[in-house]
Amino acid sequence: MLLPFIVLIGAMFLMTRSAKRKQQQAANMRNEMQPGSGVRTIGGMYATVKEVNEDTVLLDAGPGVELLFAKNAIGSVLSDDEYNRIVHGIEHDLKSDSDVVPDDASSLTETDDSADEAAAASDDKSVDLGKKDAPEEPADEPVAAEAKSDEEPKKTDGDSEAK
Repeated sequence: MLLPFIVLIGAMFLMTRSAKRKQQQAANMRNEMQPGSGVRTIGGMYATVKEVNEDTVLLDAGPGVELLFAKNAIGSVLSDDEYNRIVHGIEHDLKSDSDVVPDDASSLTETDDSADEAAAASDDKSVDLGKKDAPEEPADEPVAAEAKSDEEPKKTDGDSEAK
């Protein structure tokens, strides 16, 4: 009867211990920030650290854009390679002499001759995606509608003669 309570208390102790460890790691990460480091805020904004104070961080988010954040709002400090990859799109090449993987998967399965034949075959067959099922309206109907609208009295704001 006492065993379930002991297991429950042990589980609670382990959960709080791991949460405290994660909080301590996050605090250490925030305290080790240096100017020039790339960071991601908890809101998902990427910026460069310009100045670190006791409780705040001044971030450079772009040309002429400086933002003051609380240190607790910094979600992670990024490595230079990761920051450049995400923000500037610059990939760090580990092997610069490696083969380039093509963007198009069809180039992996087709030869140049079959690709030219497929392109020529697709040019021969054009597909019309326009609606052909809708009946065409005769040109006389708009004229009849205009004549009908002229016969009906037009509504006004109340400034008419009928009072």
